Amino acid sequence: MSSLLIRNIRTLVQAETHRRALVKGADMAHVPHLNNAYLWIENDRIAAFGPMHECPERADEVLDATGRLVLPSWCDSHTHIVFAATREEEFVDRIRGLSYEEIAARGGGILNSARKLQAASEDELFEGAWGRLQEVIAMGTGAIEVKSGYGLTLESELKMLRVVRRLKEKSPIPIKASFLGAHAVPAEYKTRREDYISLVINEMLPRVAGEGLADYCDVFCDKGFFTPEETDLILKAGWKWGLKPKIHANELGLTGGVQVGVANQAISVDHLEYTSEVEIEALKNSETLPTLLPGCAFFLGIPFAPAREMMDAGLPVVLASDYNPGSCPSGNMPFVVSLACAKMRMLPEEAVNAATLNGARAMELEADYGSIAVGKIANVFITRPMLSLAGLPYAFGSNVVEAVVLGGKRY
Repeated sequence: MSSLLIRNIRTLVQAETHRRALVKGADMAHVPHLNNAYLWIENDRIAAFGPMHECPERADEVLDATGRLVLPSWCDSHTHIVFAATREEEFVDRIRGLSYEEIAARGGGILNSARKLQAASEDELFEGAWGRLQEVIAMGTGAIEVKSGYGLTLESELKMLRVVRRLKEKSPIPIKASFLGAHAVPAEYKTRREDYISLVINEMLPRVAGEGLADYCDVFCDKGFFTPEETDLILKAGWKWGLKPKIHANELGLTGGVQVGVANQAISVDHLEYTSEVEIEALKNSETLPTLLPGCAFFLGIPFAPAREMMDAGLPVVLASDYNPGSCPSGNMPFVVSLACAKMRMLPEEAVNAATLNGARAMELEADYGSIAVGKIANVFITRPMLSLAGLPYAFGSNVVEAVVLGGKRY
């Protein structure tokens, strides 16, 4: 048995003595914590924590966290890190005044990424995605979900998901996979949408499920993409193959995506930049989690989701990065937390709850990740010196992560 001791912790954040599955509403403003603390890890699991006067004297490895915070690793429940190329030319187009929808309508956006991915080899895609995974781990991410959706053909969607499977096999952190064949309608199906939806339902889903390549079924239910009726068909087909829904909704307008997600018992509905009282009411009467992606709103210059209104209504808000080449080319979760505080008026405690325990819940990983509790996997990070939890979102341009521990080992 190997042991790791982190001692002299200024504040041990999200330290639970009574386990929670998630945090909602007013409770999101409270994060259990312990000042002047130690954290004891045996093998890959948290074995104990407490005040420094109870600290064990020795361990196989000791890390000193004087003046620093220790947090559970971020749980990033929405990313697209398997892609073939960046899209900075579209970034310049947006600076010149084109909207995301206009770029997509002329063959850019998701279709641009699909063309490039279809031409790339599996090995090329794996190497690129592996580098991005290392990048986000260094910024404190300790559990992640990865979507397909840049294939848009049977073989290319399978290729993407096989890359995700390779990542899972090699990764030091847990990875969940989402099948997103319904990310956009390919150009060749522009006048025959029903044929593409049939391809997704009758050919892609059986192969994806048959090869065990995905945990979830996702659809981009939004203006210019898939309608609520089309989304409903695909999600119901996903359920038949054992794939639970997790969908993109209301990034570009009030399009009914939240309601169709709730009706299909989606684990989460993600984006929600456009959300009214109707959507909030639908979420209140469900187990579906609202997942907000402030990095996307920041990069595209679209409205930020109304996190404050959601929490005031008692909802359990989730934060994720949306790391992708088109609308958020960053997996920097500390910056996501900063944006949530600065632009969505979330308190630091609310943002941390949303990016850790609630993020774990959005991947059904809350039993082992998302908080510091005895028996959970020891995926944590140590910050650079800071006075309080507010220092983390406050220092939005700084590298706030000084050390990463994954499975009880310094990474």
